[in-house]
Amino acid sequence: MKSLAFAAALAATTVVALPVATPAHAGGSVSFNVAPSNAREARALRLGLALYALHQDVEANGHVTQHGARNAAGLYQGGPNNQGIIHQEGTGHHGTLTQTGGNNSYGLFQFGQNTSADVVQTGGQSGLTVQFGW
Repeated sequence: MKSLAFAAALAATTVVALPVATPAHAGGSVSFNVAPSNAREARALRLGLALYALHQDVEANGHVTQHGARNAAGLYQGGPNNQGIIHQEGTGHHGTLTQTGGNNSYGLFQFGQNTSADVVQTGGQSGLTVQFGW
């Protein structure tokens, strides 16, 4: 639960700093997506992900954490200076992150049950998705 509280605090802090699109999905889930619109916002998001990685003792540029059952995650990084985090808690989550080129950063956080996300970055991009399913 400590990581859930930290992820929620990270998301709340980032949401205050960055514009947010919040598309609701049918089937008992909601997603919050953050896409920085300028370099300053991208730096703020990268800092938030770096602080999360530091808090979780992540030692590499890519990290997957899963707590629960029937979760599936995939992380591919091809290129320098990519940072990718997939964190899943609950059951039945599916998340993939593909980063090619360099200087990408993305955090995918899934909680509850039965959420799904597939993210592709091709160079110099950053973003954040937080999903809650029920």
